[in-house]
Amino acid sequence: MTNALELVDLTKRFGDTLAVEGLSLTLEPGAFLGLLGRNGAGKSTTLKMVTGLLKPTAGHIRVLGLDLETEPLAVKRQIGAMPEDMALLDMLTGPQYLRFVGRMYGLEDAAIDGRRLELFDTLELAPGPRTLIAEYSFGMKKKVALCAALLHGPRMVFLDEPFEGIDPVTSRTIKDILLALQQRGVTLVLTSHILEVVEKLCPLIAILDEGRLKGFGPLDDLKRGGESLEQLFVDLVGGTRKGALSWL
Repeated sequence: MTNALELVDLTKRFGDTLAVEGLSLTLEPGAFLGLLGRNGAGKSTTLKMVTGLLKPTAGHIRVLGLDLETEPLAVKRQIGAMPEDMALLDMLTGPQYLRFVGRMYGLEDAAIDGRRLELFDTLELAPGPRTLIAEYSFGMKKKVALCAALLHGPRMVFLDEPFEGIDPVTSRTIKDILLALQQRGVTLVLTSHILEVVEKLCPLIAILDEGRLKGFGPLDDLKRGGESLEQLFVDLVGGTRKGALSWL
């Protein structure tokens, strides 16, 4: 069985800063990975490399059995990505943007519009017909970015902080969508600082700190002491409790 994702000694350097160092891991098809780490740990950089937005300094990436360096277009046709900054075209309306995205994947306009209507209805996204994305709220932009990541029916999906700025009702809907995708055999990787969400959604966990992999494996195996994901995370990244503020 071909692995969905293979990272071998993946490294990214920005000048003198080592953002990701020697990252190696493998995901089977249908895996659901929660990629965790503090701010600046290398999560977003890793997702940008595996989706072809950043070129690694060193290392090797295979996605769905394809070499990302030699077959980037073939990889991108089969994956969906929601980057941290969402990368939307703000001067288009939401429907116009999804029409643009769908055409890039070779979808017919009728199919694009049908899928867009279903996505918008499911996510309760109802912007005015002439309202530009620039005028959308942060949460609405997040929903549009998620729609763009799923529109073409990808075999693998990478989501960077998909629950940030999302209300609880929509968060529940997104969880249901992601779990349904996994049941269909889609491989998912997401980052989130909301550890409770990751603990409920992701049976597989990877924890980065200062660009290095500190823990990787099934959540139940990593939590052998029965501690919470939060405690496991703090233990692995070396976090310490801080005292109360002196003036409070």
